[in-house]
Amino acid sequence: METQFLDLLRRRSAYRAIDPRPVEKDRLQAMLEAAQLSASCMNFQPWRFLVLDEAEALEKGREALVDGNYWARTAPVLIIGLSRAELDCRPADGREYFLFDLGLAAQNLMLQATEFGLTARPMAGFRPDVIRDAFQIPETYTVLVVIAVGYEGDLNTLKENHQKASTAPRTRNPLEENFFFNRFEEPDPS
Repeated sequence: METQFLDLLRRRSAYRAIDPRPVEKDRLQAMLEAAQLSASCMNFQPWRFLVLDEAEALEKGREALVDGNYWARTAPVLIIGLSRAELDCRPADGREYFLFDLGLAAQNLMLQATEFGLTARPMAGFRPDVIRDAFQIPETYTVLVVIAVGYEGDLNTLKENHQKASTAPRTRNPLEENFFFNRFEEPDPS
C-alpha cells in the first residue's frame, strides 16, 4: 500500500553534505511546532530543544561534535534534544518514558524538515559535557541528541567513505526480523 506518509518516510534520509545557507525562520518554526505536537506519556511533553542558529551559539555547539561528524560543522542549524526524568510521567512499576517521548518529538521535527526538502540528521557523535558546559545545562538533564539541519550540500565536501554512504541504497531489515504477531520469537543470531 502506498500512502503520503510512507512516501515522506522514504524521502527522509541521513544525508551528510549540508549547505551552509540559512534555514528560513518560518520553516524552523514549523519544525518546532511538529515536535510540540508529539504524543507523550500523560501529555507531560518532557522534551526540551535548544536551537542553535546564531554564529556564536553554533560555534559552541560545533565544538562538541566528534571528528567523525566534521560534516555537521557547515549546518546552519544545530538542534540539541534533552530531557530529564522528573519532567515525565512515572508508571507505578518505575518505567521512565522521558527519552522515548523526546525521541517521538525529534522524529516529528525531522519529518517536518523532510517535507520542506531539508536534511535533519540526528547524531550521537558529540560530547554532552561540552554542550552542558557551553550552555549551562544542569546535570539533571540527559543531553541525548544533536540534529544537524539544513539544505542538501555538495557531496564533494565529504570524505570518500561518507560520499559512498550518502549515495548507497537505503537498507532496512526485513519486517519479520523486527515485528512479531501474537508471540515473540528471538531471532536466530547466526
